[in-house]
Amino acid sequence: MTTLIRLLIVDDHPIVRDGLRAVLGREPDLEIAGEAGDGEEAVRLAARLAPDVVLLDLRMPGLGGVAVIRALRAAGEGEPPRVLVLTTFDTDVLPALEAGAGGYLLKDAPPEELARAVRATHRGETVLAPAAAGRLADHVRRPARGVLTGRELEVLRLVAGGATNREVAAELFISEASVKTHLLHVYAKLDVRDRAAAVGEAYRRGLLHP
Repeated sequence: MTTLIRLLIVDDHPIVRDGLRAVLGREPDLEIAGEAGDGEEAVRLAARLAPDVVLLDLRMPGLGGVAVIRALRAAGEGEPPRVLVLTTFDTDVLPALEAGAGGYLLKDAPPEELARAVRATHRGETVLAPAAAGRLADHVRRPARGVLTGRELEVLRLVAGGATNREVAAELFISEASVKTHLLHVYAKLDVRDRAAAVGEAYRRGLLHP
């Protein structure tokens, strides 16, 4: 007997949800259990509908996809749904996988590949688009890239809170020159050029949390 896989589709664009429902709804072993247009709704529906797989966009207003993955894994007492990311960008693969996603596909994937990926994710296999796999391999080849020290994270947290270099120095009992040095190291590790970009990139990578 064929196992029926219940899906929750999460994307903030109605036309994308319509397309996914039309494509995946034709598969005899896939059932669309529900749809959500934002992250908060996705978490609520997942708790109520208990889908097997959540097909999740990452970049949405409000609660972003990585935060949704964490919330799904933390909620409830039973087995959390498996998550297959379906997004436009290949830049968020590492944060998504670290949060607990089981797969990462791009929205240009053919329908048959998407259906296979849903089934593989349900089986507990890891599914990666070629571009996403390349990003992950690049990270493995450069393991120190993006890894901040404890002190660098402390500086960045204070900067994210709006503190000036002088205020950071006073809070951490270090010199302003040390603060500037730590920030330069942060910029280099995160591939950014200024404070605002460093804070934004740190949130995107999950190094800082709201």
